[in-house]
Amino acid sequence: MTAYARLERARLADLLLETGPDAPTLCTGWSTRDLAAHLVVRDRRPDASLGLIVAPLAGHGEHVRKQKAAESYDKVVAEVRRPPWWSPVSNRLVNELANHGEFFIHLEDVRRGGETWEPRDLDEGERTALWRLAKFGARMTLRKLKIPVVLRAPGLGEAALGGDGPAQATLTAEPGEFVLFFSGRQRATRVEIEAAPEIEARLRTASSGI
Repeated sequence: MTAYARLERARLADLLLETGPDAPTLCTGWSTRDLAAHLVVRDRRPDASLGLIVAPLAGHGEHVRKQKAAESYDKVVAEVRRPPWWSPVSNRLVNELANHGEFFIHLEDVRRGGETWEPRDLDEGERTALWRLAKFGARMTLRKLKIPVVLRAPGLGEAALGGDGPAQATLTAEPGEFVLFFSGRQRATRVEIEAAPEIEARLRTASSGI
């Protein structure tokens, strides 16, 4: 099995060096320096990473992230590129499951942070892996919205998600576009939606289900 998590991590580290520390990203309020620091903290500081899901710890997590962001940018990117073997989210046992989507999304956060971008051409193996991730992310978001939809990924099939009853929308896109769409980055994706205007509006403005 291709290690797409490792490939996306390496691609992101290369892009972070290419763009420099002050480039915009899709993460509101974060430059490339901020994003790189987030990834290092996620890999190496589980005490701080808990702040992403446990509200009372958010302040501690942000303090640690800002400390990391203040370090040499080249050093921070080097740590993004090479996580420690003991990392709870990047060790060999969980790396692909925990990190393929994470690094695909954050690579696109940098690629699409500016005014012009084009989707990447991905190999069939990665498209298939992203299709699995897309369906998981869609389930999480659509569970909150209670909107039955059909997702269509060219060459990979369809998935009916969001509850029982007739579909209220049909969404067509590449798997990677769906991954980004259902992670709250709808504004920077290319997803075709066939639905009533009010349903389309809800889908295009929904927050991430995760």
